[in-house]
Amino acid sequence: MFTGKSLLITGGTGSFGNAVLNRFLKTDIKEIRIFSRDEKKQDDMRHDFQARMPEVSDKIRFYVGDVRDIASVKNALYGVDYIFHAAALKQVPSCEFFPLEAVKTNVLGTENVLTAAIGAGVKAVICLSTDKAAYPVNAMGTSKAMMEKVIVAKSRTVDPGRTKICCTRYGNVMCSRGSVIPLWIQQIREGQSITVTDPSMTRFIMSLDEAVDLVLFAFEHGAAGDILVQKAPACTIEVLAKAVCELFDPEGKTEIKTIGIRHGEKVYETLLTNEECGNAIDMGDFYRVPADKRDLNYDNYYTQGQPGRNMLREFNSNNTELLDVEQVKEKLLVLRYIRDELKKTERG
Repeated sequence: MFTGKSLLITGGTGSFGNAVLNRFLKTDIKEIRIFSRDEKKQDDMRHDFQARMPEVSDKIRFYVGDVRDIASVKNALYGVDYIFHAAALKQVPSCEFFPLEAVKTNVLGTENVLTAAIGAGVKAVICLSTDKAAYPVNAMGTSKAMMEKVIVAKSRTVDPGRTKICCTRYGNVMCSRGSVIPLWIQQIREGQSITVTDPSMTRFIMSLDEAVDLVLFAFEHGAAGDILVQKAPACTIEVLAKAVCELFDPEGKTEIKTIGIRHGEKVYETLLTNEECGNAIDMGDFYRVPADKRDLNYDNYYTQGQPGRNMLREFNSNNTELLDVEQVKEKLLVLRYIRDELKKTERG
């Protein structure tokens, strides 16, 4: 699919963009464009890949711009075949205090990316959403839920044979930028207690590679307006904290300290709502939620509703497979970040 093609990643200096580069640079893809507003992160990424992959680093192109500015998006799209739209404000507390900033980036920014992509004839756009968009209780989740509505609505107004628009929704990505595991590792090294909000909270967990797999699955199997979800496992925050402690403090000196729930946090996360489950299609390791293709002529539905319903019910981090400490440790040890940090600990 990507042979000789050009791929653009919005918000490309983040964890997801780095994972895509690590996965694709050594393939026969033609070019990967990194679109973001932070020139310092772009410069750091440029030097990193020139040092680690000098033979293929010339495939990377950097574009300074902001999804809030449609003109800067359009400037980056000439000759682009595919887009991964990852640019977003993701931190729950900051979005709680600055909700309109979340709207500008997550909702209006997505509208700009899709409008520009359609105008440029991009073949497919895959947008990255979050479990917090299902039954949202915070500003970040609400803005992402509206983002999904924009994606589905936009997919109805464009020829899918020209530009396919899909959405992926996934849970917490372990060791991604701003996630809790790097914070805990730092706290352990400094001899502090590690801080958890509520030990009984459950969260979906997946690796960056699994996040990339979900996006690739959407490219291959998604139809216009689909929301695609991976059947991710979950664990309690207490289990995750114990797994990190056992890896980085095998002597068991680190205390786990409960500090209470932060602004806008949920006790558990949902990847598919009860309503979405009514139409969800089971595709093995993934669920596909087709867009509602009914139009505004509701007269047909006054006398007849939508027949049939799947027996599947809400898919959340309480009713999925819950991992124990050993299983979480196995999952963590697959991550390059964790292996690198363990080497630093051994050397230190």
